[in-house]
Amino acid sequence: MRIDREHELRALRETQVASEDIFEGKILHVKKDTVALPNGEQAYREIIRHIGAVCVIPVTEDGQVIVERQYRYPIDRVITEIPAGKLDSREEDRLSAIQRELREETGYTAEEWISLGDFHPAPAYSDEYISMYMARKLHRGERHLDEDEFLDVMTVPLSELAEDVMAGRISDAKTQTAVLKAARLLGI
Repeated sequence: MRIDREHELRALRETQVASEDIFEGKILHVKKDTVALPNGEQAYREIIRHIGAVCVIPVTEDGQVIVERQYRYPIDRVITEIPAGKLDSREEDRLSAIQRELREETGYTAEEWISLGDFHPAPAYSDEYISMYMARKLHRGERHLDEDEFLDVMTVPLSELAEDVMAGRISDAKTQTAVLKAARLLGI
């Protein structure tokens, strides 16, 4: 599929006219922007500015994935996720950030890191993007959770995780995306 990106920008781009800060938090910044639409009219956009995040699908030599079970307050559920975390700053090196998060949350380190690309989990209202990696040649060590972090670590076959994604049993978007990318890459 060929896309004329310059034409798209001219035909579809919205331009900021005004911006109002609604909330300034540690991780999230909420704004209400007034934008000029391509047809000349104006509209409002409530947006979340996010510092950025990283995630990793750690795959063992025998095809097991290190996953976490963690309670998520906004949805009041314990869910299965791959290791992930926010950046300490927008300028932080993303690979270094995920290496830190994998070690802290699971105790594992890896010799091989493969980029699975970036994705925007909610581009309609947030500028957050998550960089995804696959880690191979894993070594187990001691984990160092943050004081407010509570999670269980377990292993699940990658083939089973892919089935769970397709059956709707895994609701986390970053986990779904990384699992399916890794399964495709590894021929599962």
